[in-house]
Amino acid sequence: MPPTGSPSSPDLTAAEAAKSIALQMLEERGRGAVLVGVARVDASLEHLLQAVMVPAIGGGDALFLPERPLGSIGAKVALASRLGLIDEGVERALHALRKLRNAFAHSAESASLADPTHSDRLAPIYAEARVNPLWAPLESVLASQPPSANGPLEPALRDYILLITILVAFLEATAQQQQPFKAAVTMRLS
Repeated sequence: MPPTGSPSSPDLTAAEAAKSIALQMLEERGRGAVLVGVARVDASLEHLLQAVMVPAIGGGDALFLPERPLGSIGAKVALASRLGLIDEGVERALHALRKLRNAFAHSAESASLADPTHSDRLAPIYAEARVNPLWAPLESVLASQPPSANGPLEPALRDYILLITILVAFLEATAQQQQPFKAAVTMRLS
């Protein structure tokens, strides 16, 4: 379901969402870009899981609250993988992002995506994502952006923004194509 106030065209909505994500990460830079990016991926992964689940009785879904069974991105990734909603490459990418987010969130020092620890972790993920048909067009769009007050766009941040944008777009597109799971047999007390 498109967000309130957005056009009804799925393509236009996805394009606007992708642009919004990229622009928000461009504004944040550094630690903020990583935290915002992984939060957006986490929300899209939750949306994908909710798309295959029967709605919770009463409307609220406590499963996804912090300290609950699906309150962490790691639990969501594991479930999405076990349900066959994501493939091994996406699972690796999501786990790499989870580790990256944790490193940035718990670092007392200024963290950088260009740091070898982080760039080495992300390099195989970027290599796999570069074959995605959205990578080149999105890269052109980012390259055409005027330099911000923070200076020119660093290659490490550009690649990160591209990866996040593609993951969110495809998780959301996958969610839109799902139907709630129907069990072959439902256990009853009577």
